[in-house]
Amino acid sequence: MEFLDGQTVGVDLGTTYSAIAQLNEEGEPVSLKNSDNRTITPSVVLLEDDGHVIVGPQPERMAIANPKNIVEAIKRQMGNKDFFVVYQDKKLTPEFISALILKKMKQDAEKNIGPIANAVITVPYYFNDVRRKATQDAGRIAGLNVIDIINEPTAATLSYAWQIGELGRTDISNAEKTILVYDLGGGTFDVTVVRYTPTNFRVLATDGDVMLGGLDWSRRLVDHVAEQFERKFGEDPREDPETMMTMTQECEDAKQRLSERAQTPVTVYYKGKTLTVSLSRGDFERMTSDLMQRTRDTTELVMQQAGVNSGEFDDVILVGGSTYMPVVESMLRNVTGNEPTRKVVPEEAVAQGAAIHAAILQAKETGLGSKMTKGVIKRLESVSTIDVNSHSLGIKISDPGDKSRKINHIMISKNTALPYKVTQQFVTNSQNQQRIHVCVLEGDASDPDACTTIGDFRVFDLPENLPVGSPVEVTYEYDKNGRIHAAAKELTSNKAAHAEIVRAQGLDTDGVSAFEKLAKDYNVE
Repeated sequence: MEFLDGQTVGVDLGTTYSAIAQLNEEGEPVSLKNSDNRTITPSVVLLEDDGHVIVGPQPERMAIANPKNIVEAIKRQMGNKDFFVVYQDKKLTPEFISALILKKMKQDAEKNIGPIANAVITVPYYFNDVRRKATQDAGRIAGLNVIDIINEPTAATLSYAWQIGELGRTDISNAEKTILVYDLGGGTFDVTVVRYTPTNFRVLATDGDVMLGGLDWSRRLVDHVAEQFERKFGEDPREDPETMMTMTQECEDAKQRLSERAQTPVTVYYKGKTLTVSLSRGDFERMTSDLMQRTRDTTELVMQQAGVNSGEFDDVILVGGSTYMPVVESMLRNVTGNEPTRKVVPEEAVAQGAAIHAAILQAKETGLGSKMTKGVIKRLESVSTIDVNSHSLGIKISDPGDKSRKINHIMISKNTALPYKVTQQFVTNSQNQQRIHVCVLEGDASDPDACTTIGDFRVFDLPENLPVGSPVEVTYEYDKNGRIHAAAKELTSNKAAHAEIVRAQGLDTDGVSAFEKLAKDYNVE
């Protein structure tokens, strides 16, 4: 890990909103404001025809823009090699679009704190290896030295512990506490159980959904209002991109109002016709009850996996802007037996936790120089975290019961504390086998095609006349930084091979470099 000269920050790269933060000289995490004097920036990119790129455009600007030039919720596409946006005859990947958002936040923050060099960027716990690599690449394209990728619930926990005055304190009780972090953002969802002392943080279990968030609640409102319009006038306003964009913004605003009041109107204008639909909180909760049930099911599953029952939590932390919906609090109250807390700001906690993590890494690596007091540095240096893997790691093997069929054999189960190392023995499939192919899979499904292949390697030149069923030893290792190492050895001849899986999917080094140069060509506002 290398720290470059310049400021170090933490970044929450969100689906609907993003934030950036830093520890001040007193060691307090502070959210940095953008050019609109706000601590959150809409994760929306407007690619104008004249070459201007506007990140987080005002609603008035979006209202007159071509909907085809507006890119939203790009976080949901991270790691998707088939997704791109064509702009000025160039194919822009999710990494590049995300880099434009990061570049804008970097520019704005630098006006207040000076040149930014290093950053910790957060990801949902349930992001797989490919999505994590894409996030890391986005940071590099934006001109950031990405010193680490941290899971959002872990960051939120650090922020929470700091806010209540416990993080890094060696002068207070070292008794363990158990908390649940419920993170429902604009586009992704995570729930995590963490057990911690002031100086040690250990994730017990986590699960989530990268395609579940506030956007889905808003879309239910859009569909409901559009169906009411179609029922009355016989025409579907969703067919027109501009009307769809306006209606989506209206429904997003209505969703937020329903968190404060019991009823609110939404008005739709389409082809000279107008309809005002009255929405009640009860109706909204009923039409989205299946979405909330999905988060409830995940919460109960994670509690079960962590071995924590209702009433056994010390606190339940709300993270993400979508947790302002009253139904979230009532559901969690029922499931956990706790009154959910807002001791952290849901939209800012993750970025502030990332800033704390960045300062911890820097304190241990460089000592932070004279930027902070010795007391703060000592607190930061005393903190350690233990994460778990959010996806199982497996190997593709022949089904022992049906040699013609391949299956995913789990080597390291999800929610295993890291670092972790395991060795298992397999056998060759055929007489006089010449090579062994090790295919490293990420996922829990038994069907390899339903998993993500994150790397593979081969052991060549096995001895002649090797009998079928000869022993092969395979070792998987998951280090504390999330890097994966795999090795295989044919035990008869001791022929061996190994690989380090370093998030090889997505952009290669040349691709990142090319996009870095392209990003410099765009004037991001």
